[in-house]
Amino acid sequence: MADVRVFEPSDLDGVIALCAAEGWPSFPEDPARALRALTAPGVTTAVAVEGDRLAGFAQLCSDGEIQAHLSLIAVDPAFRRKGLARRMLVLALERAGGVRIDLITDTAPEFYAALPHRRLDGFRIWPQIDKLPE
Repeated sequence: MADVRVFEPSDLDGVIALCAAEGWPSFPEDPARALRALTAPGVTTAVAVEGDRLAGFAQLCSDGEIQAHLSLIAVDPAFRRKGLARRMLVLALERAGGVRIDLITDTAPEFYAALPHRRLDGFRIWPQIDKLPE
């Protein structure tokens, strides 16, 4: 059974590998920046580790009191359907503080729909907003 705990810098290579496998370029293209993002003030990152293998990670941003936002979560396909994502979310929210987690997803709506939730509309605003057509 995988151990779920708070991220340590030695977990970075495993997180980078999971992001690369998911096709998410932001962390793999600059590992030093990824480490800063995973350990920034207001960020709690949980990991699932089985033996010497990183099985998953979840990055949560929180105000420490009410609002939390799930920025990233990934579980290695070999470790899915074992409750790791749920356990990482529970640990991250306990450590970060907050009463709710907001998120957006384009790949796992079935997973989130299985959790207690209320569906709301959401948007992602890009920094290039001034260059988008009106």
